[in-house]
Amino acid sequence: MDARHSAAPDIDRLLALVRGDELDAAIESGLMACDPAAIANARDRALLAAAQEKLRGAWAARERHRAREARLARRAAERLARGAPASGAPASSPPLPPAAAAALARAKAKALRKP
Repeated sequence: MDARHSAAPDIDRLLALVRGDELDAAIESGLMACDPAAIANARDRALLAAAQEKLRGAWAARERHRAREARLARRAAERLARGAPASGAPASSPPLPPAAAAALARAKAKALRKP
């Protein structure tokens, strides 16, 4: 822990930073080390607790996203190693011959004309 976080955080500064939506500065000033229960004012206590919870949720979501990306990359590498096509990639099918495409277009047009 560096010198910035060894002492108790300045609650008034943290409150001002959180109210100003300056969360990066609040984190640097010790927001996550602050114990909201030690704050006498209920509204200030709730504000800091909510900011901490919001950050914990965002950090957890970021970790889940990173884990998912790593998992997808690992699976893609495994598929590539097996020689299997990547999932989600449509299997390439040859285009219809011109005569078949024309017949299909006529059939679709006829079907649209019928009530």
